[in-house]
Amino acid sequence: MRAALVNPSWTYDGSIYFGCRHPHLPLELGYCKALLEGDGHEVLMLDGQLQHLDNRALASRVAGFSPDFTVVTTAPTYLFWRCAPPELRVPAEFLSALGDSGGATVAVGPHASATPAPTLRKLGVDIVVRGECEEVVAELASTRDWSNIASTAYLKDGRIVVNGPIHASSFVNHPALKWPAGWLANHDHHHHRFDSEPHGLGAEVEASRGCPYNCSFCAKIDFRDAYRRRNHDAIMEEIDGLIAQGVGYIYFIDEIFLPQKALLEALVDRNVQFGVQTRIDLWKPELLELLGAAGCVSVEAGLESLTVEGREMLAKRCRLGTEELAELLIKARRHVPFVQANLIGVVQDEKSLVDYWRKHLISNGVWANDPVPLYPYPSSPSYREIWGEPDDRAWERAHDHYLASFDAFSDIQEQQPLPLPVLEQQCCRV
Repeated sequence: MRAALVNPSWTYDGSIYFGCRHPHLPLELGYCKALLEGDGHEVLMLDGQLQHLDNRALASRVAGFSPDFTVVTTAPTYLFWRCAPPELRVPAEFLSALGDSGGATVAVGPHASATPAPTLRKLGVDIVVRGECEEVVAELASTRDWSNIASTAYLKDGRIVVNGPIHASSFVNHPALKWPAGWLANHDHHHHRFDSEPHGLGAEVEASRGCPYNCSFCAKIDFRDAYRRRNHDAIMEEIDGLIAQGVGYIYFIDEIFLPQKALLEALVDRNVQFGVQTRIDLWKPELLELLGAAGCVSVEAGLESLTVEGREMLAKRCRLGTEELAELLIKARRHVPFVQANLIGVVQDEKSLVDYWRKHLISNGVWANDPVPLYPYPSSPSYREIWGEPDDRAWERAHDHYLASFDAFSDIQEQQPLPLPVLEQQCCRV
């Protein structure tokens, strides 16, 4: 079969989107491509931002390829499946431009995983994949009868048909990814790096997937949930290939970059720097020293709250007190040029206490951001605690609640995000 894999051209005007707006490698599509080509299929993979193509130009490229089916993602790379833009206007815009020129249409991503029915109706695609998508997309290419493929959903006579559970990829043996030189040449962004001006190209790599914790705010229940480590040799083959292509900085997109001594020791001898997101309470001082020696220049530590009560409310399962956490963050800063204590706004944290600890950390070289308002993503425990299992209006409900709960937003968001129906009215089929 011939398959087109498309990361559309993202725009964020009026969005609550928390994530970085620079281009990032679409790792989920990269894995799909590797598996499909391994099975002998022809693949066209496109990325609007990395190739400087708008959605009409992407649709034209797909039409020229004449695929049997076209896959579009509803989040800008696996890195941001947990905090994707709630609105579906961007993939909808691409699909509208594509029309009937892409063969059967498939949506993958957090929206399809948590709320398949509204995703199908809004986008008008033939089928959605629920959960981690790479093996399921490969299975779609193995047959023209998609009616019984597990971890998919489609509409039949206006009613949704759901096949089997949400998919969790084996992931462990995923092959080393290889990216077009032109894509990397356009990827000069070094994600979450603030210590110095970037040198060399940037890239993203996945060393592990999922997380053994179940924090209330984290949108991962319907995808990327169980913790798995990728084969070490494949990771190093991928990294060595990136270095050979001029990459000087790698960001590990792992939900939680747990201490992996073998990986860190292997990176010590590589001419590459990297960034991670992790929990500081899982690191010993000697491993923090190794982390710095391996080339880590950026740590985003998920502290979330500066009080025991706040961390308990967020279900952080953290055994350390704030003083101990602060001490570890400061120790990490001795070895890593940029360390951030990532904070979420919670009612348990008194402003005076937050101000005190923020000043303490900042005075010791650790950045502690102004707490970010919490969005109850449908794939998070916090959503289910308030409203139960997500239904067809889950995204609208979460969005309305968020806009009604806060009168100020983070500095990376639009200052006045728009309601979801307004964001989707021009593009989505309802």
